[in-house]
Amino acid sequence: MDYKLEVITLAVRDVDQALAFYTEKLGFSLDVDYHPRDRFRVVQLTPPGSTCSVQLGAGLTDATAGSTRSTYLVVTDIEAARGELVARGVKVSDIRHKWPVDQWDGYFAPGPDPERRSYASMADFADPDGNTWILQEIGYRAASPRL
Repeated sequence: MDYKLEVITLAVRDVDQALAFYTEKLGFSLDVDYHPRDRFRVVQLTPPGSTCSVQLGAGLTDATAGSTRSTYLVVTDIEAARGELVARGVKVSDIRHKWPVDQWDGYFAPGPDPERRSYASMADFADPDGNTWILQEIGYRAASPRL
């Protein structure tokens, strides 16, 4: 039996502000914006290239807004991904890498992993409510130059 992760629900204070952040700043696609009655709204968004979506809205969860921590977004070029987000106005931390990678015990060194090993390099950011995200580089491939 396969168990596929389909949707992650985030608690937010202001649905419209969160919707703008995820579409305009992060480039997520808007899949659904369903608002059948007062105090109930489902907004579903999907990150570029992902099969897992994010839901936010009103009346979806009793979690505290901003309480989701360390949701990972996997990228193949952490420097390019960070650069794109910063250019869109997202406050992204500096890139760091696990050190030493082979015997990692929680310490980091600045910059991407010199060998660009999978799972070693990361950076983080938060949405307007404080839900935190981690960019993690897996399967490094330099970004293609845009013409």
